[in-house]
Amino acid sequence: MMLTDRSFAIRWTRERAALLAFFCLAVGTAGGWAVRAMRSPVKDPAAASATASAPQKDSSATDPGLKQMADAQAAPLMEKLRSDPENAALLTALGNVYYDAHEYPTAVDFYARVLHGKPADAAVRTDMGTAYWFMGNADRAIAEFEKALNYVPDNPNTLFNLGLVKWKGKMDAAGAIAAWERLLKTDPTYEQKGQVEEMLAAVKKHTNAAREAR
Repeated sequence: MMLTDRSFAIRWTRERAALLAFFCLAVGTAGGWAVRAMRSPVKDPAAASATASAPQKDSSATDPGLKQMADAQAAPLMEKLRSDPENAALLTALGNVYYDAHEYPTAVDFYARVLHGKPADAAVRTDMGTAYWFMGNADRAIAEFEKALNYVPDNPNTLFNLGLVKWKGKMDAAGAIAAWERLLKTDPTYEQKGQVEEMLAAVKKHTNAAREAR
């Protein structure tokens, strides 16, 4: 999630910021990147998507205060959902609310209900993959990103996330490089292009150094 625009829950947040310090440590580079979360602007709050752009594992305990706030935000949406239980926009909005509160399993449940009726919704599937990553399941995250790319082959945010999880979660340098190079090729004006180029250079440098050390 990189750019946000939802009237009740989409916003710039510390929780959504990608902490790429792991990247600097992993590849031995100095400095870091402040990659933020982005969602495409939407007009209907209930139809907002939490498309992620830079996930990282979230091993922190759930904040009871965030959970309480999420439940309060969700209450009116849940009331509407009772009379329209298959409403994809409401289900997505509820998933977003619980994602913001770090209640990732609950968010996944709502996203899964959306995808049951709309399996080609690449944005929601990317969000679900990111939630799995925050839950510590890199394999499932990658699987969901790859499914999303089956529907929207050049989705830049999915490719961004796929590269990050392949590198951080699986130490798959080749996979990360392939995802990011594909992103830059298919979307040369990507907003985070400079950061992607830096990460590509860092992973390639790390890979070359590892080869030379053998």
